[in-house]
Amino acid sequence: MLDGMFSFVLLDTRDNSFLVARDAIGITSLYIGWGLDGSIWISSEMKGLNDDCEHFECFPPGHLYSSKNGGFRRWYNPSWFSEAVPSTPYDPIVLRRAFENAVVKRLMTDVPFGVLLSGGLDSSLVASITARHLAETKAAKQWGAQLHSFCVGLEGSPDLKAGKEVADYLGTVHHEFHFTVQDGIDAIEDVIYHVETYDVTTIRASTPMFLMSRKIKSLGVKMVISGEGSDEIFGGYLYFHKAPNKEEFHRETCHKIKALHQYDCLRANKSTSAWGLEARVPFLDKEFINVAMAIDPEWKMIKRDQGRIEKWVLRRAFDDEDHPYLPKHILYRQKEQFSDGVGYSWIDGLKAHAASHVTDKMMRNAKNIFLHNTPTTKEAYYYRMIFERFFPQNSAKLTVPGGPSVACSTAKAVEWDASWSNNLDPSGRAALGVHASAYEAQLSAPLANGNVPVKIFNNVPRMVEVGAPASLTIRS
Repeated sequence: MLDGMFSFVLLDTRDNSFLVARDAIGITSLYIGWGLDGSIWISSEMKGLNDDCEHFECFPPGHLYSSKNGGFRRWYNPSWFSEAVPSTPYDPIVLRRAFENAVVKRLMTDVPFGVLLSGGLDSSLVASITARHLAETKAAKQWGAQLHSFCVGLEGSPDLKAGKEVADYLGTVHHEFHFTVQDGIDAIEDVIYHVETYDVTTIRASTPMFLMSRKIKSLGVKMVISGEGSDEIFGGYLYFHKAPNKEEFHRETCHKIKALHQYDCLRANKSTSAWGLEARVPFLDKEFINVAMAIDPEWKMIKRDQGRIEKWVLRRAFDDEDHPYLPKHILYRQKEQFSDGVGYSWIDGLKAHAASHVTDKMMRNAKNIFLHNTPTTKEAYYYRMIFERFFPQNSAKLTVPGGPSVACSTAKAVEWDASWSNNLDPSGRAALGVHASAYEAQLSAPLANGNVPVKIFNNVPRMVEVGAPASLTIRS
């Protein structure tokens, strides 16, 4: 019966029995550990268990632990969990109402709050619905009906430009926070300490969010509403373009939702909580997930020849000609992962920094040092070194998932398109042939001398595969 996000321990002092539970998706973080003396430890952070537990692990989302029964039991049992392919016809009005209800539900607050607004589809919809319904809430009477929005990015980044445009359209009080690549690099150790992961994508995205959360809290704001979860529910990541059929598409969305507590939920919860800021995520509302995951996945499939891009069913649901929620080009803006949207040179800068700290010799021996989830890039090696300095226990490294990834994919992306196996990077730009600014050569006819012109991104030449030409000239 409990809704929303939570992690708790309920103690019965009559017999010292206890019950531990975590919310359905794992929006809040929770860990469980066991001591040599038979004790059981519960903490919202791994660092709370480091010194006292022989073994600890993530407390599984949607589960409870009873000391009387001595084990876990899954209390969250929605119909989509079995991964059976649903058949409910797509109804845009039903989907729209379900999401509006999810956002309005999260406007119940007695503290100053705002919305995170990157200018992407998900955060823009959250901001638009919040702006529409804020005036009728108790929060508006207490804090005023003027909505505050927040965006972070490098100077001139895609998100800053789109976020400002949406803020102007909605009439929010907009706050832009700029950071430099060096600001982000300087914060990496703090980010890994607080977010407790060595996953490359998560660290790339957590760093700007961590820096932004500090500034938001300094303004006196204590809660923000964010857009996490949409890409998992609707297959919004660019590798879903390659899904071969609706059955595979649906199963992959189920797997992505079940793993959210290890990725986006972990980032959103810990990057904000590090500064005492609360993040609410309406896309992960239980009722909304039930509605969205019941839609026949044939409707979610990406069919560019029919004008259906990623998350088309969500975009179509809010494409209201009479009372538009957003400008058309924002409503149909291509998916931009947060770590890309804050500025493409952010990831390039991280890679360059890692390369200056990790040698080729270190990489050759990586498999002998890091037996579990062996880093395959210098950037991953660099993060792993920092992580293991803070969390040297074997239990800690086992809490972080691994495997090949393209554009936030699971290993499915390589199954769906084998050509991506040569370009394994979790950035959205690794989705060759899909992302508008992909890491790929823009090849034209060979020049007179047999050389081939190659597109340059942020003045950083990319490794590209070419056919016949014997040499490659980089022309800026």
